Amino acid sequence: MKNFEKLGINASIIKGLAELNIVEPTDIQKKVIPILLNRKTDIVAQAQTGTGKTAAFGLPLLAQMDPNSDAVQGLILCPTRELAKQVAKQLFKFIKYSNRLFIEAVYGGEPIDRQISKLKRPTQIVVATPGRLIDLISRKAVDLRKVKTVVLDEADEMLSMGFQKELDQILQSLHSVENKWLFSATIPRGIQEIISKHLSKIAERIEVKKEDVVNKKISHQYLVCDESEKLEALLLFLKSQHKNRGVVFCKTKVATQKLAKQLIAKNIAADAIHGDLQQKERDKVMRAFKNESLRILVATDVSARGIDVSGLTFVAHYQLPESDEYYTHRSGRTARAGNEGISMCFVNNAEAKMLKNYERSLGIRFTKVKQVR
Repeated sequence: MKNFEKLGINASIIKGLAELNIVEPTDIQKKVIPILLNRKTDIVAQAQTGTGKTAAFGLPLLAQMDPNSDAVQGLILCPTRELAKQVAKQLFKFIKYSNRLFIEAVYGGEPIDRQISKLKRPTQIVVATPGRLIDLISRKAVDLRKVKTVVLDEADEMLSMGFQKELDQILQSLHSVENKWLFSATIPRGIQEIISKHLSKIAERIEVKKEDVVNKKISHQYLVCDESEKLEALLLFLKSQHKNRGVVFCKTKVATQKLAKQLIAKNIAADAIHGDLQQKERDKVMRAFKNESLRILVATDVSARGIDVSGLTFVAHYQLPESDEYYTHRSGRTARAGNEGISMCFVNNAEAKMLKNYERSLGIRFTKVKQVR
């Protein structure tokens, strides 16, 4: 616990962290927290899912809040409803033994009127998806005039979901902001544009070493098989995992639905989430997965963003993702909070060569495995 003390975190917060089994600061936390605690600054930090970035920006943000002011002082932007809920929940847990602060998450897929009435209460931090925040701003339902710090969490994901216009609009409307903190797993061109347009020219840059972009606790493996053998190969892998739980990724909605049906037919407790699901249906599937009545979640890349389910021991790539960025996000669903995990790719001979690109661009190593019998 002394490590968080050395970073400047106060004892009451440390008590809350210890209860969550957060004792040893991660690499990104060690680098970022002292900077954000000690001065007003803009920062660009590269950190993928599962590295402890919520605490990296959340702890300094909480330290800045004035509990005696009812105004919104901190704003966190997230790509998905799931991530917004998760971040708000985590911050709330951090302050269990601290000054009473109010954190409100606002996102699409829930009646806006309910969120408007919640925002009428004293609220120091708002966690929001960009689209819903724009709606609330246009209805004058949220007052951001006293926001001093804005955080862009998983900025590359927000861009890939088409939120660049909304981000520009929100960032331009925040006139009192003293700190802009951008966290992103990757820094593509669109993110560079946001940095040069909205962040200080002397913004701090925290570079994650190439080999640290993907969690070292993840064992990257692949199995070569023809398309006709793939289902059988996946079933054997799942059998070898006994009762362990994980996410199986496909590229398309159709593929996720088909695979989920095939797994259910083999008496595996599985279900699918994809972009076309109604929010109510999606929530139902996620509840079942979180309460462990489902063992396997079959998901597309877009639908799985922001999923944070503890204790997942593997991720399976039934179909390879479109890019190495997506591979990073997919594999980050396992080996969280210091645990180990497996990222297993089912590929044909041509796709096996593509894994060499992942090795080069992500600084990882794949191990070829033989069929589990």
